[in-house]
Amino acid sequence: MYPTVSNLSTAPREAAMSHPLQLEAEVLKLRTKHPFIIARGGQSDYRTVWVRLRDGDGNEGWGEAAPTRFYGETPESVLSALDLYAGAMPADPFDIEESERRWHLLLRHNPSARSALSAALHDLVGKRLGIPVYRLWGLDPAKAPQSTFTIGLDTAERMRAKVLEAGQYPILKIKLGTDRDVEILRTIREATDREIRVDANCGWTVKQTIAMLPVLREYGVTVLEQPLPPNELEGLAAITRRSDIPVIADESCLTAVDIPPLVGKVDGINIKLAKCGSLREALRMIAIARAHGMMVMVGCMIESSLAITAAAHFTPLVDIVDLDGAALLDADPFVGAAIDNGRVTLPTGPGLGVRRR
Repeated sequence: MYPTVSNLSTAPREAAMSHPLQLEAEVLKLRTKHPFIIARGGQSDYRTVWVRLRDGDGNEGWGEAAPTRFYGETPESVLSALDLYAGAMPADPFDIEESERRWHLLLRHNPSARSALSAALHDLVGKRLGIPVYRLWGLDPAKAPQSTFTIGLDTAERMRAKVLEAGQYPILKIKLGTDRDVEILRTIREATDREIRVDANCGWTVKQTIAMLPVLREYGVTVLEQPLPPNELEGLAAITRRSDIPVIADESCLTAVDIPPLVGKVDGINIKLAKCGSLREALRMIAIARAHGMMVMVGCMIESSLAITAAAHFTPLVDIVDLDGAALLDADPFVGAAIDNGRVTLPTGPGLGVRRR
């Protein structure tokens, strides 16, 4: 068992409908099978925060925060934020919209902390109703697209080995944004004829990206994710005009308000719970993107199956799935959504359907 780092209780264990939910948080230590390296750097050891909300009847809702310094969060800042959010717990777990609004107004720059609370509320509601979260939204899990599997930056030999290890995944996502990107693409393509998508993680300039477009076509790349730094929207527009490969904004699109400025500049957006802040915000982002005729992708951080499963529940609504964060782990502390021959399969249990391993 992982040690409890913070036990944040807001009320005695009394009737759930008359007293606020109890909040507990616990740090999880995760380790990837291989060092996970992207254009901004990499590591093997990660810490996330397991959040539990308990009602007066002993029902628990679970969520997971996967903080990253790139978005201004650490496990310590998540625990501090949860300490503040603990004073704003709803008495009624079904009061999701108002709860998420209140948390956002209280402390808005803690998206992974809020996303964990949001997932826990949805999990608790689903468990009290006895149905999976995707049923709350009227979704068919069989319509979820296939997920990619990410090959991080490494030596040519190790990347070839990773491709072999990922034999069950029909779609690979390759991390680029280095001075040896052509070599990386050549290495991957020599090792497999599977579909390839690439993510430069803000590592290119406009000039570099335009120069890379014919190379990407040569190696059969089907998706180009975030080639430029987040604020270079006009540069993204220039690239999209020249590219016959869909261009997806990730770091340039955090929440729903970021979508309108991207219309006409990229082909689609990448939603991650750890950056948008809640499941309901993710649904809003999907609706707004669709209203503008944009593609929708769902991605993840390095996180356990708990956070992956929360995002997996809305995969029937998206075009591109990149939910391999738990598949990259050496040991996953939870059992939830799985990737079977590339296909995302959701648990059938109530709520998120996640259990401890």
